[in-house]
Amino acid sequence: MARDALPVSALRKYALSLPGAHEDFPWGERVAKVGKKVFVFLGKSVGESGLSLSVKLPQSSFEALELPFAEATGYGLGKAGWVTASFESGDAVPVSLLTEWIEESYRSVAPKKLVTELDGGKRTSPAARTRARATGNARTKKRTAGS
Repeated sequence: MARDALPVSALRKYALSLPGAHEDFPWGERVAKVGKKVFVFLGKSVGESGLSLSVKLPQSSFEALELPFAEATGYGLGKAGWVTASFESGDAVPVSLLTEWIEESYRSVAPKKLVTELDGGKRTSPAARTRARATGNARTKKRTAGS
């Protein structure tokens, strides 16, 4: 397997592991969908061995667009928060960041029932998850300070 295929394979595998996700090939491009909604375009549009993917980022699109490999997705999708990340062959691909983006995109289009399943049956909003992390960090700091 070519070195550049590893990130593509890992990202595809992650996207398809999400509840209700399936692969489709509309417009000749590989996509992951939940129901009838696309949450990630996984096409290889940068040469034969490059990588390009597009995701919907309602919470983090502004931060994402500050990165050198990201741009607003064409065809007017950028106005709706879609971001395209493109990498040439040999570029370092931040797989961990891209999997976070894939999950954010999935959460933005998936039915609430499937998002709840992803969360292990617990309904939590992004704000609640952030508060829980902050509270956990504060408790850890208090314990370490008291030691």
